[in-house]
Order: sequence, then structure tokens, then C-alpha cells
Amino acid sequence: MWLYVDDKLDRLDIEAALLAVSPQRREHAMRYSRETDRRQSLAVYLLLCRALNERFGITEPPVLYYDDRGKPAVDGRPDVHISLSHCKAAVAVAVGLQPVGVDVESLITPDVDLLRHTMSEAECSTILKDATQFTRLWTMKESFLKLTGEGLTDDLPNVLARAADIRFSTTVHPHYVVTSATYKDVNTRGKKSET
Repeated sequence: MWLYVDDKLDRLDIEAALLAVSPQRREHAMRYSRETDRRQSLAVYLLLCRALNERFGITEPPVLYYDDRGKPAVDGRPDVHISLSHCKAAVAVAVGLQPVGVDVESLITPDVDLLRHTMSEAECSTILKDATQFTRLWTMKESFLKLTGEGLTDDLPNVLARAADIRFSTTVHPHYVVTSATYKDVNTRGKKSET
């Protein structure tokens, strides 16, 4: 798995980016009314283009399709697995030859209701000692759910209890946290993991 992160979103020239992306992504980005959302949509796609070019030699802007649970894939390349994420502070892309998941989130200070709805008792104890742990745990949960293709669930407090066979890699930055997830030893096709 390869992880790409871009936290220089303010440098993106939206007009130039609109010309560089696929018609599908252009239409997708223009659906957003806020410039910030357009910028994130374009930035994550351009980062995906860079990753696909560097790792798989894909030079044309990819057409993406989404399975019935919303997991993205590159049209015509079933061997390539991707995961995309964006927040106000950064965008992140994971690519690989096996299923991948990635989540990037701006640092979050949760309220009590959010903690109760999303975290287990043990996780809440960890968060009370260090508030940045909420964002770390949240990105772990989201990257796991993107890896498996499940999407968000009502059982968020127990998600990581099902992740014993997952390898997480988390980096905490001053303004955001990014976590990637892959299977530790074997992917869904039975191949050895390569990270």
C-alpha cells in the first residue's frame, strides 16, 4: 500500500484543476456550492492521479465507479485498489494491489454525546487523557470501514474490536490526523500483504 497526503490545499488553482481532471470529476466538483468543498474534491482527485501514475503507470485521468456500498474503484483496473479522504486541512489517497482504506480528519474536540455515540468505554478513557486520541481513533475506525467497504455503522463503539487482522498506520499532524488500513497478512484473494 502507498499513502499520499497533500495539506497545501490553499495553493490549488481551481480553474487549472478543473481543466486537468476527468469530465466525471469536473461535474462532481462543480456540484459543490462552496469553494472549499470544490477545492477538496479536486485536490483529492489530482492526488489520486499522481499516485496512479507513479505506482501503476496510469497517465490518463481515471474514471471512477462506486460499488453498491460506495467504495470507489478505477474503471478498467480491477487490480488497483483505492481509498480517498479529505477534510479542511488535507486530502489523502491510499492505493495498492490489495484492499486499502484511508481517513484524514481535522483535529476534533468531541462533546460528551459524540463520545458516547462513537467510542467504547476504554476508548473514552484514553480520550479523556489526551483529546487528540479522539481523532486518532476516529480515523482508525473510518479507515477500517473503508477498507472493508462497510461504510459508517450504528455500532461505531465496537468497530475496532473487529480489527484484529488489520494493520493501521497513523500520523498525527498539528492540524489533522491521517490513518491508513490494510490487512496484516492476507488480503481477500489470499495473497501476502505488501506494505
